[in-house]
Amino acid sequence: MTALLPEGFRDRLPPFADSAAALEARVLEAARLHGYERVDPPLAEFADGLEMRLKAGGLHDAVRFVDPVSQRTLAIRPDITAQVARIAATRMGHHPRPVRLSYAGSVLKLRASQLAPARETRQIGCELIGLDSVAAAQEVVAVAVDMLGAAEVRGASIDFTLPDLVSTLAAGPLPVAPDQVATLRDRLDAKDAGAVAALAPAYLPLIEAAGPFEPAMERLRMFDTTGALASRLDALTRIATALDGRVALTLDPTERHGFEYQTWLGFSLFADGSAREVGRGGTYTVVHESGAEEAATGFSLFADPLVDRVVSVDRRRLFLPLGTPAADGAAMRAQGWVTVAALDAGDTPEAQVCTHLWVADAPRAL
Repeated sequence: MTALLPEGFRDRLPPFADSAAALEARVLEAARLHGYERVDPPLAEFADGLEMRLKAGGLHDAVRFVDPVSQRTLAIRPDITAQVARIAATRMGHHPRPVRLSYAGSVLKLRASQLAPARETRQIGCELIGLDSVAAAQEVVAVAVDMLGAAEVRGASIDFTLPDLVSTLAAGPLPVAPDQVATLRDRLDAKDAGAVAALAPAYLPLIEAAGPFEPAMERLRMFDTTGALASRLDALTRIATALDGRVALTLDPTERHGFEYQTWLGFSLFADGSAREVGRGGTYTVVHESGAEEAATGFSLFADPLVDRVVSVDRRRLFLPLGTPAADGAAMRAQGWVTVAALDAGDTPEAQVCTHLWVADAPRAL
């Protein structure tokens, strides 16, 4: 027997597990107040169906195994968004659009990176299925900000991107050979000016059009001399304006990492003190069984970095000595106290990690 866990897995002990559950409840409540109803998909699904909806080769990172009942390959979900898309397209296909759904659960990855060593993580999110309009994006981004507020995140910021920017330009005003588009997109994402200059020098200004939102938008509008991006830029401006300064905003129009299946809009959520993003979202399409695609907008929060940011944990515990009337304990719990009853004469408040002791019909701080 060993207490060691596999690489990339960990226990969350008290009181931090309680804190994590409380944070998740607050965040989901913020979504519920905007009309997002919770769904709870299973941990594993048939691998072929999950792969179809994950797109962009998402199943390569999934743990797979053979189901002893059906003898078909199952996959443990590496992402919940695809499962919500399945529910919206099948079980809730009759529901009037748009349908607003929220979720929370664990996801598992086959392997991890040095920057993100955890293989099992918690994912919380919202999906608005049936629309990817500016109004839908405004709502989803606002809900994400509210959920970060419910998680008591300080210094929240949003970094916007335009995932289909290069494809749009390459197919129209700034032609690029089809076999070079992927390389150009990758080099712009990496901010490799030398490689971009060699491939398509007309795209170089896009590297400079990144940074704080307003000056970045000005540079991007100056770059868009043909107006090919006007509708996208106007939409971004409307989304940013609707936030009314609640969070800091930046723009990186050629950011692609993590936005492989987004359409016209993508965004990353950040918080002070976090080395990596605490959430990601944007517009995308849901694939139906018929092969038809449906527009959608949504985001996911990565719960673990949010929970790890919790510095103080409320652990107010009231010790009830042996023989304390049950009614006294019930009355204190009704007031919000956590009560811990002694089960034998030798039990002590210290042994039960209590902060208060029930004395003379009143709690006394220890």
